[in-house]
Amino acid sequence: MRIAIAFVTSLFLLTDALPAHDTVPASNGPGLKVLVYSNTGYYRHVDIPKINRWLVLLGQESGFEVDVTEHWKDMRAEELSRYDVLVLNNANELDLVLPEEQRKAVEEWFTKGKKGIVGLHAALVHQTKWPWLCQLGGCDFNSDSDFSRAKVTVDPAAKEHPSVKGQPAEFWIEADWTNHDRSVTGLPGFQVLLRVDETTYEPVRDYFKTRDGKPMGKDHPIAWTHQTAEGGRFFYTEFGHDLRSLGTPFARQHILEAIRWAANKAPQPTSQPK
Repeated sequence: MRIAIAFVTSLFLLTDALPAHDTVPASNGPGLKVLVYSNTGYYRHVDIPKINRWLVLLGQESGFEVDVTEHWKDMRAEELSRYDVLVLNNANELDLVLPEEQRKAVEEWFTKGKKGIVGLHAALVHQTKWPWLCQLGGCDFNSDSDFSRAKVTVDPAAKEHPSVKGQPAEFWIEADWTNHDRSVTGLPGFQVLLRVDETTYEPVRDYFKTRDGKPMGKDHPIAWTHQTAEGGRFFYTEFGHDLRSLGTPFARQHILEAIRWAANKAPQPTSQPK
């Protein structure tokens, strides 16, 4: 069943996947409605349930409604029509868990409805068999690093974007850094927000060094947007591997404003990094 805020807050401490197709009365909110989808076809990040709960609490604290699901039935057109934003919480290789009919429903919801999608961390891992999503994101997965402290830079052209506004031009932060199979820099409709400096950490962990893992080099985007010609809004960020990468005031602002931007809502006035 789809779990509304009051239920998710407590239940996702205990369980991993709760189907959402039996409707629970939704909580009242100011209008912004977010659906979090977190099923996986590939590697399953152990913090997915905790991040689901973190997202529910973020919505509760910020005045919007968040539902969580891992059931394909909630990706039908009728269900999707209730939401402004779809958050893919580490939801990878989705062709294995979402039937084609539901993938088409997501495409039509996004394109015709001018909706928003936010992809966290592994949302762009092994999506090549869903060409639409792969094209929307701009790239796919090659390898990743260990959880590492690294220097991040704000793209000068993006310093006023609400998800990074107020940050210094360079700052240090800890996360698990993904190497993509290409950079999205310069792709039509894309705007890079953040890049990571690969000289400040080891970009390919040992597991991938023997599996053709490759660093990205000087141009390593870690957060970007894609506004499509039809009016849909896509936001991707490498933050969200686990709660450690979300446990800073910056990460909270970053994800909150990513959701609000995807919904084409004005920034929240109180969002300030510390």
